[in-house]
Amino acid sequence: MQKHIRSVIHQIQQMTTTITSLKMKSFVHNSMRSSLTEIYEARIAAGTLRADPAQRSILSEMESLRTWLEANATHRSGLLASLFAKSVTPPPSIYLWGDVGRGKSMIMELFTEAVNISSKRRVHFHAFMQSVHHGMFEARKVGTEDPLTPVAEEIINNTRLLAFDEMQITDITDAMVVGRLFDKILTAGVIIVTTSNRSPTDLYKNGLNHALFLPFIELLETRFMVREIVSPTDYRQHRLSGQQVYFYPADQVSTQIEAIWTDLTGGTKDEPLNLPVNGHTVTVPRFINGIGRASFWELCARPLGPGDYLAIAANIRVMILEDIPLLSASNYNEAKRFITLIDALYEAKIQLICSAADIPERLYLEGAGAFEFKRTASRLREMQSASWAT
Repeated sequence: MQKHIRSVIHQIQQMTTTITSLKMKSFVHNSMRSSLTEIYEARIAAGTLRADPAQRSILSEMESLRTWLEANATHRSGLLASLFAKSVTPPPSIYLWGDVGRGKSMIMELFTEAVNISSKRRVHFHAFMQSVHHGMFEARKVGTEDPLTPVAEEIINNTRLLAFDEMQITDITDAMVVGRLFDKILTAGVIIVTTSNRSPTDLYKNGLNHALFLPFIELLETRFMVREIVSPTDYRQHRLSGQQVYFYPADQVSTQIEAIWTDLTGGTKDEPLNLPVNGHTVTVPRFINGIGRASFWELCARPLGPGDYLAIAANIRVMILEDIPLLSASNYNEAKRFITLIDALYEAKIQLICSAADIPERLYLEGAGAFEFKRTASRLREMQSASWAT
């Protein structure tokens, strides 16, 4: 018994030494690092951002969360967890919402990049939910009683900061899953930073069985710092207003397209956007902060239908579509899909940036479907106007 007590005391002494060391390292790190506001101001000075009081006002609150995350970068486990669990209470997570183009994703990206911990994950919400459903499917295959438990445990064991972009809840299945999952991982000390175009109360507004979603709304309102970014300026639209967005011939304009992509994304690393649609996955190969990029062949040479293109349009605000070829009977199926894609983007008022073989009116001159394409050519012209998507 005395040997066991001595062992416990030794562990506590080691822990005390470790905590002291970590505090000293944290003090040195904090005294040398730039704050979120300083990083933001530096980007304004460099010309990559425009000053916005609504954006700047949230940074000091996020700075406190950043400091806490860096001081509590890892989860404690085993005996020491039981000794110290009550002394560490995570601060609220963050829910940023507001109209499109107000800088929510940029702020989240700035915050995630600045937090100096390794156990952080940045992911689009739909991609995250797809991985959750896949994990639950695998758990069911081995007879796990609650398939959400191993999914939550994997996140808890490997993630301290989880950053989502563009949270949307469109069906009751996701609504029920995400509510239970958030409760589990928040209770375990995982911090979530998420953006959305909707306030928590409007996330699943008028959805089927909406009453079942109310506990999740309460969770968001009680365990998150909910902040609306109110700005009169749509920065994505501002960057493109009056600018050329249709380029031809495609094989001579790659430099211009790349420059637009870099300007819109700030050079941030992109990732694929994977959208589950009716039992299969639709992929936009490059995606960041609501901006998608794909070639004509990646979206129109695959057997995709109206539902797939509607899903893409629902999850992006700007689409860069490259290498649109001349269309004819030889690529009739691809042409039909292109028409459907443009219709979906047009109806959703998506900002479209294209590189094509020729001007819209000369893309499809002969063969079956040429007459129907005249409407598509007209829409492509309209989507080039300075007033489009405003």
